[in-house]
Amino acid sequence: MNKIFTLSPRLANQIAAGEVVERPASVIKELVENSLDAGATQLDVEVEQGGVKLIRVRDNGHGISRDDLPLALSRHATSKIINLDDLEAVATLGFRGEALASISSVARLRLTSNTGDEESGWCVEAEGRDMEARLSPAGHPQGTSVEVRDLFFNTPARRKFLRTERTEYGRVEDVLKRLALSRFAQGFSLKNNGRVVHSWRPATTQPEQERRVAQICGPAFMENAVHVDIDRAGLRLWGWVALPTFSRSQADLQHFYVNGRAIRDKLVSHAIRQAYQDVLYHGRHPAFVLYLELDPGNVDVNVHPTKHEVRFRDSRLVHDFLFRSLHKALADVRPGNEPSAQDEIGAEADTASELSAQQYSPTEQPGLSFASQSSEPSGVAERAPSWSPTYTSAGSATSNRPSLGTSTPVMPPASDDESVPPLGYAVAQLKGIYILAENAEGMVVVDMHAAHERITYERMKEQQQAQKIQSQPLLVPQAMAVSEKEADYADEFADIFVNLGFELERAGPESLLIRQLPVILNRANVEQLVRDVLSDLIEYGSSQRIQQNINEILGTMACHGSVRANRRLNIAEMNALLRDMEATERSGQCNHGRPTWTQMSLAELDKLFMRGQ
Repeated sequence: MNKIFTLSPRLANQIAAGEVVERPASVIKELVENSLDAGATQLDVEVEQGGVKLIRVRDNGHGISRDDLPLALSRHATSKIINLDDLEAVATLGFRGEALASISSVARLRLTSNTGDEESGWCVEAEGRDMEARLSPAGHPQGTSVEVRDLFFNTPARRKFLRTERTEYGRVEDVLKRLALSRFAQGFSLKNNGRVVHSWRPATTQPEQERRVAQICGPAFMENAVHVDIDRAGLRLWGWVALPTFSRSQADLQHFYVNGRAIRDKLVSHAIRQAYQDVLYHGRHPAFVLYLELDPGNVDVNVHPTKHEVRFRDSRLVHDFLFRSLHKALADVRPGNEPSAQDEIGAEADTASELSAQQYSPTEQPGLSFASQSSEPSGVAERAPSWSPTYTSAGSATSNRPSLGTSTPVMPPASDDESVPPLGYAVAQLKGIYILAENAEGMVVVDMHAAHERITYERMKEQQQAQKIQSQPLLVPQAMAVSEKEADYADEFADIFVNLGFELERAGPESLLIRQLPVILNRANVEQLVRDVLSDLIEYGSSQRIQQNINEILGTMACHGSVRANRRLNIAEMNALLRDMEATERSGQCNHGRPTWTQMSLAELDKLFMRGQ
């Protein structure tokens, strides 16, 4: 039997380095976070050969005193926490006291610092071979400089796992971009192989912050982003979310920060996906730069050495807050209506138009119905006739709508731009598919089927919610075997299932009975749906799966009940559709996430025809 030995400091630090120091990018992350914790307002990063040969981070922070310099390279030595209370409410980026010791164990490290109390600074050096710190005087302004040379020089096996210089530099650049997004008040610069690549000045105003976001995430992101700022129940969410039409093929433009710390969290990702569920094209990923601020005591950052993961004290509250905030912000994005994310989160969304007196059932298909609008100026084509579908006992839809004929395009009279609605006025229909309209900026092109599909879908959801979910009892209750934990959660969250039309009864420690289910889900795989909901409740504290399944069915009904291609509309009907789009939530995308309209400005049209050149 092997004897138990105490690890040597060198070996212990190298084991810790395996968790903290993976590659040059992780070294830069730790060093820059230390600089931010030291109150630096300017941080300059320099790398050579992707950071393998040299990493230099210089700041103008508080500095480290001469007596503390050797201790700074010791393991579990930190100025950021003292007792358990500090650990449970960490407000700094670093706190573990492992980074410098781990880095110095696998590289040649030189740390020079000046607190500003003395004319010159002091330098401490250490190499992985002997781990002995050597202290000497050195000229340095207030702040700290850290040089890391020959990374993994004493652990060649680790060095073999590094990628090419270009790949490692790309990761260094990504890390610094994330850090630059986390702190707008600080200035950052990056130099690669002697050449300045990035220089971001401090950004204090919102336009300056948006300029930095555009520099890092690309101008196209900011051109398609919505600014949000919501403060509720001790939680604040602010930042920018991209419109659904600016989706990505991969999740490469997603930045989320908790109290200034970049994180990757399953609960956060799930809440954001739920907020985009109704507007994102299949297989696409949303883009966002978001900041969540909350009491440090309500989030545990001591989950993993890399500090990329966190644990919320009240995960259900955080999940619900993120989902509702972003869902409301995205719902408010419609033509001519700037998002008002500051509105009461729990408030009901503005209705697209008056709900029809008729009720939808799973077998009913709505007819084409555009609400009359009073915003049309006098002299424009006649108002759209007010009509609604009438359902027979057999469930088929008939209509008192007059017949639709081909109309001659009519130009609206000239008027002030201020009186022109956001989508303008219809002038023609193209190929029975698109509506062409003129607004203050130029020309608007609308996919009439996609637009009407969204309008119909939103109205059906409103009606379904207003009527509450209709349920039907099962003649023979459906039994399902579950784990004891799942059964406990079914009891605990019984009210959620009841509100969504389900009645579950616990038949034993590991058994449930489904006694009632929503009428609209009578053909769904109900047992799998219940299991998925319970899985979400266990993982995230909430679930939208039942509502998603209901919405999918309503979406299919809306698609079949919307105006089809080659359907000829007159000018009044086209204008009524435009007004409905302006009043309907999420009308910028159809139910499948495709755009419903696009704008071509007069300048863009002039450019096409080389006017003014």
